[in-house]
Amino acid sequence: MPAGPSEVMVVADSSASAVFVAADLLSQAEHGPDSQVVLLALSLSDEQLAAIVDQISQQLTALPRREVASKSIGKSFIVQVSSRGEALRFSNMYAPEHLIINTEDAASWLDGVKHAGSVFIGQYSPESCGDYASGTNHTLPTYGYARMYSGVSTSTFQKHITAQQLTAEGIWSIGDAVATLAAVEGLDAHRNAILLRQQAIAEH
Repeated sequence: MPAGPSEVMVVADSSASAVFVAADLLSQAEHGPDSQVVLLALSLSDEQLAAIVDQISQQLTALPRREVASKSIGKSFIVQVSSRGEALRFSNMYAPEHLIINTEDAASWLDGVKHAGSVFIGQYSPESCGDYASGTNHTLPTYGYARMYSGVSTSTFQKHITAQQLTAEGIWSIGDAVATLAAVEGLDAHRNAILLRQQAIAEH
């Protein structure tokens, strides 16, 4: 699983606390100067956006790692969206490592999330809990790789065995495709394993 600089995307609507939103953005920004934080502002007014920016400035000055965090904040951005659908489309395209949904009825958004390393739902679910205590692993895909990789979890360390059983009807149905692919690869014994069975079925 590819992992790189830390990322967080926070979706916030008018119900979100500016204090909480700023704290969540800064919690990733302090990881390193190459971390990226993104605010998806859902129908926020200029005043509401200004309150978040003001909180970032206030909280930043009190951080021991403010120099690191300020470099990250300087390369991060705010995207203004006007609907849930627009927010989800952008989020799924970006595929953030951490996605915080700080909106009214936040749990109802989860079905629309297709690509994210880990999702934090509601105003009392900061990413910090995922790092240290809420039970999920925080080794997660970054740089858009959440579109094709999952984060590390207990299943990563489990062994899986696949099994298959075909009926006569099943091998008759897919056998031609298998035999054709085997022939293309020059694996005649693979092809014969199909054709001899199909021949036996035809004779009965």
